[in-house]
Amino acid sequence: MKPQSTMIVPSTLALLLSFQLIAAAADTHESFLQCLSLHSENSTSISKVIYSHYNSSYSSVLELTLQNLRFSTPATPKPLVIITPIHLSHIQAAIKCSQKYGMQIRVRSGGHDYEGLSFRTSYNSPFVVIDMINLSSISIDVENKTAWVQVGATLGQLYYRIAEKSPNLAFPAGSCPSVGTGGHISGGGWGILLRKYGLAADNIVDAHMIDVQGRFLDRKSMGEDLFWAIRGGGGASFGVIVAWKIKLVDVPSTVTVFTVRRPWDQIATKLVHRWQHVAHKLPEDLFIMVFLRSLSSGTEGNRTMEAIFQSLFLGGVEKLLPLMQERFPELGLVKEDCNETSWIQSITIFNGFESGESLDILLQRTNYSDRRAFKAKSDFVREPMPGIALEGIYERLSKVEAEAAQLFFVPYGGKMSEISKSAIPFPHRAGNIYEIGHLVLWAEDGIDASQRHINWIRELYSYMTPYVSKNPRAAYINYRDLDIGTNNEGYTSYKEASVWGKKYFNHNFDRLVHVKTSVDPDNFFRNEQSIPPLSSWKKKRND
Repeated sequence: MKPQSTMIVPSTLALLLSFQLIAAAADTHESFLQCLSLHSENSTSISKVIYSHYNSSYSSVLELTLQNLRFSTPATPKPLVIITPIHLSHIQAAIKCSQKYGMQIRVRSGGHDYEGLSFRTSYNSPFVVIDMINLSSISIDVENKTAWVQVGATLGQLYYRIAEKSPNLAFPAGSCPSVGTGGHISGGGWGILLRKYGLAADNIVDAHMIDVQGRFLDRKSMGEDLFWAIRGGGGASFGVIVAWKIKLVDVPSTVTVFTVRRPWDQIATKLVHRWQHVAHKLPEDLFIMVFLRSLSSGTEGNRTMEAIFQSLFLGGVEKLLPLMQERFPELGLVKEDCNETSWIQSITIFNGFESGESLDILLQRTNYSDRRAFKAKSDFVREPMPGIALEGIYERLSKVEAEAAQLFFVPYGGKMSEISKSAIPFPHRAGNIYEIGHLVLWAEDGIDASQRHINWIRELYSYMTPYVSKNPRAAYINYRDLDIGTNNEGYTSYKEASVWGKKYFNHNFDRLVHVKTSVDPDNFFRNEQSIPPLSSWKKKRND
């Protein structure tokens, strides 16, 4: 009997320990919820915007704006609580109570973080998601050509409200309408007006945020260093951004868009090669980007590729055609390829909707039918790639894993070359002729399918090494890529974070670190690619 009792005792202890851990977690959860009510100006209102695992609507709230299905799996860590604030005091309470109970914070605006860091973590710490969806008000000042937009608003909602007030005002941000203004602008934010007006972050004149101490700050009270950092340095490292004051820009009543498709053959190769020499030198009113993607050839499962030239011209077709004939005649653009429209309608066309589609489509936050798993990467090009490099891309896009893959080339030059590399944290200015986005999507479930497609894009990225920027190989923070480096779960040194930080921010990384050290020395606002403070060594010493 004695051997049997020695088996029972450890099992009993393990069971008791398990019950104790569950009870402790439940106590922490309950205490955290009580803390939120205690520190909110209106305890009744905050109770209506808190979602925990015990709420039947928890999963639907979590999934509502989740864009990358790679992180919609049972294995993806889930937040202890989701808070959808309707008052600033809800954010302040979330910060205070998360500090008190050792929670990390993730802030979600539109859910488009490419690695899902706005709603998940790869760390073992419990975390809370502050989903800004309810803070989405937009106030347009036509006379002064400015607007205040809360970060829960999407780009589509912002464009819609601007167009309601004036057909001749716009904002130079991205063309995807469901992207949240919070993360997009805090990472820089390029769009089809970048050659004319620069990035979204180049056109910010004020901001509202809550800092680590729970203080409400505007540009004056936060100071110019912090205001500089949140415009392109990734706002999640420094606090919770609540709203942006944006500068609106002029657009003509008539713009012209075209989409020209060319099958991949020697002619298309020459067209893309020629585009590299032309696109960044065109007048700033003309933006032509290129998509490279594979297509089914319809014969025995073979695949081919096409090059798509998509353009916005700030003017009418009668001005565009002679300009194209002079500067890029090889494309063979004709009037039938062109569509004269309004700027706001051009946004719907760039998203693949039919000309004349109701602008109400811009108000939709999600498109559930189009959500898939994906992995993305980015590059910057300083010298035109040779034709042989383009042929290598063609070979890789012909593989089965590339069925829903594409590369897109975004021309720089114009205003982008005029703005200083240190004006905001986004450093990719003069000298860069275009940016590359690498993207692969898939619908298959399971780890094997994910890994197969991720391996494909990693191999493509490796192949591109000789043809893109070097020392460092630059990347764009809004196309977040954890492959280029991550912080440790605990202490992360400046040297370790520089591995990825210099790629996103180059020499501006150093100033970002100093700002972080000043405003959040204990590194409360942190994630796998957040800016580390120089004072992080204190935490290591005290651990």
